[in-house]
Amino acid sequence: MNIKKFYILEDRGILFVNGVAAKEFLQNLITNDIDKVNETNSCFASLLTPQGKYLFDFLIIKHKNGYFLDCEKSQIENLFNQLDLYKLRSKIEIINLSNEFVVGALSNDKFLEFEGTKNLPGFTIKYREDPIFLDPRKKELGARIIVNLEKLYLSLKKLDLKVSNIDEYYKFSHEVGIAQKNTDQLRNKIFGIECNFEELNGIDFKKGCYVGQENTARIKLKNKLSKRLFPIQLIKGELKDDIIKYNDYEIGKVLIKNKFPFASIKYLNENFDEKNEFNCGSAIIKVIKPSWIK
Repeated sequence: MNIKKFYILEDRGILFVNGVAAKEFLQNLITNDIDKVNETNSCFASLLTPQGKYLFDFLIIKHKNGYFLDCEKSQIENLFNQLDLYKLRSKIEIINLSNEFVVGALSNDKFLEFEGTKNLPGFTIKYREDPIFLDPRKKELGARIIVNLEKLYLSLKKLDLKVSNIDEYYKFSHEVGIAQKNTDQLRNKIFGIECNFEELNGIDFKKGCYVGQENTARIKLKNKLSKRLFPIQLIKGELKDDIIKYNDYEIGKVLIKNKFPFASIKYLNENFDEKNEFNCGSAIIKVIKPSWIK
């Protein structure tokens, strides 16, 4: 990622969860440990169904007496409603700040120019009262800043950053192997642990109970993880079908079909070899196994 480039992630939204019970409320729901989140550290987490299936994923950043949740904007309203369902009589407030704050991405190298930074995933500092943090999933994704919309362009000028095409960022994210676009297409179709959330620092197996914890722990402890979410590359044709085959053997299913596609792949199946090309209906595809998947 170029040190001079800045990506305005206008497709990201912000919820603010605050109040005296905000920490306990989130801790009982999310896959990660909220105790990891403080003024100098942010985390990645997800919200699952009681069966452990994917619903939402988001980044959590400490802000004042509560927490920012950085989530795909197309999912924000549904995430708000899901959290509101769990709220009951909890002494918390959930506010959608997507029209007031904007999320931006900058390079790891630029982040390390700030005074007091550390090259650690999730490491967080403040710049003009706005949080800047190294992506807690993978450092390769660079850093993020959550800034009030009114201050955005002044901050860019002070930091000597130039706005670049957002597709560059998401193309890079796709190549790294991290799904960030059209994640609503994953809902209820794949287990959270199959989305590689353990490798992306999004699941804490030592924390207490949370929604979907039982199945997530069972898959982990009984070594039942046989499918994973991998990016795919279209070689020929158009992605009209879902089923991915090799010599008539089904090895996966396309879940995200848009510009940056992902599929659930039976990566341990004897018919899967990442060097091969695969059939998906009339289309020919390649499956990209991220280097950080063992």
